Amino acid sequence: MADEPSTTQKLLTEAVGTAFLVFVGVGAVPATLIVNGKAPFTMADLGMISFAFATVVVATVYAFGHISGNHINPAVTIGLAVTRKFPWRDVPGYLGAQVLGAVVGAVAILGVLGHKASDVGLGVAAYSGIPALQAFTAEFVGTFILVMTVFGVIHRKAAAGFAGVAIGLVVFAAIIPVAPATGASINPARTFGPMLVQQLAGGTVHWNQLPVYWAAELLAGALAGLLYGVLSRTRADRAVERVAA
Repeated sequence: MADEPSTTQKLLTEAVGTAFLVFVGVGAVPATLIVNGKAPFTMADLGMISFAFATVVVATVYAFGHISGNHINPAVTIGLAVTRKFPWRDVPGYLGAQVLGAVVGAVAILGVLGHKASDVGLGVAAYSGIPALQAFTAEFVGTFILVMTVFGVIHRKAAAGFAGVAIGLVVFAAIIPVAPATGASINPARTFGPMLVQQLAGGTVHWNQLPVYWAAELLAGALAGLLYGVLSRTRADRAVERVAA
């Protein structure tokens, strides 16, 4: 169709959107720690970081949603593919673009805040003092809530025009209880990008934790999509699916 964005445009948009997410959201973590200096980290600080994530998600949904769908999260892409709302042939390109965007966003944090950002951890998601199973559970629950909300706002019966607000608010809400456990990545690309850049910058990275994050986030994305289909599918939907088949 003449009015349909090209595959290249979609992939570039996913990369740019994910870069925005990482630069603003993840970048808020080292920015807060640098500004605070030796002051203790407080709930107000966590709230501001959560708000940064929420606002950039709202902005990218409205800016890029009509181009690529603004997945900016492999868990969302996998959830949509598993439920046949997104073609599997496009999944590798989307995942690659999202990971690339996350790396670029993390590099931009270093470019803006300097090596101090790496010194305070670059916003890398990590867990300590808790079992891997607890970390898995935290990331699974946070990602599950996010992806379920995404499916809700794109449903054919959902109120039009509120997708960005709803997704931004659920990101804000999910980060609050999950961040104290794992940093609340709830996004495989956001997990990997800052880890890679922090490693290249000479910082400490716990690569053994990456499989815990990725397994929890991707599984949550797939199961959230499947469960939402069970909860929302009507006889009319089944009829349409039979005709399509």
